[in-house]
Amino acid sequence: MNCKKEENLRHCNCSYPCTKKGICCECIAYHRRSRQLPACFFPREAEASYDRSFEFFAQLVKEGKV
Repeated sequence: MNCKKEENLRHCNCSYPCTKKGICCECIAYHRRSRQLPACFFPREAEASYDRSFEFFAQLVKEGKV
């Protein structure tokens, strides 16, 4: 499978400097190991908190923010 890094970067809202930026398969695997979701699952304001936990995401869903 070919990575579409340049295309992925256009949709990446991650504000953290990271070597996985635009390489979604690596990003998802990295965050899953820590029970987290990548930045692109979160609205910009929530992403800035750097809280990528499943629990925070569930809270945002419950509040209708996602």
